[in-house]
Amino acid sequence: MSSIQLRWLVGLACLVGLVIFFLFQKINIAALMEIDGKTSVFIFNKSFRFVLNDVLMIGVIYALFGQRRFVYFAIAVQIFGVLFLLLPYFILKLYFHASNGPLISFLHRLVLNPTLMILLIPAFWLQSRNQNFKT
Repeated sequence: MSSIQLRWLVGLACLVGLVIFFLFQKINIAALMEIDGKTSVFIFNKSFRFVLNDVLMIGVIYALFGQRRFVYFAIAVQIFGVLFLLLPYFILKLYFHASNGPLISFLHRLVLNPTLMILLIPAFWLQSRNQNFKT
């Protein structure tokens, strides 16, 4: 199997995984893992969804561009998202109930949807396009 075929296979599998995960997003994964406690279940489910969405999008980025530097950068963005989006989301959601208004709604969208990874695709496309023009 050539590397292009492998990239297409990875990309297709990741896109199918994203669609399946979206369709079954209401499934309580923490219950399947036998995790108890309302807060623990909330944190586990949201974290699992965040990480899985981003990992699948990293697979799509690999399939589209096939460059390690883009994959490494996407992984760095995922780590940034965990530290600066997911953790503040949990803190706001769990400890500041009175302020769970529009701000938390926007943060919720960033956390639960692979928004940052989707935004990387046009940026990587422009960068690879500009790099091709320079050579």
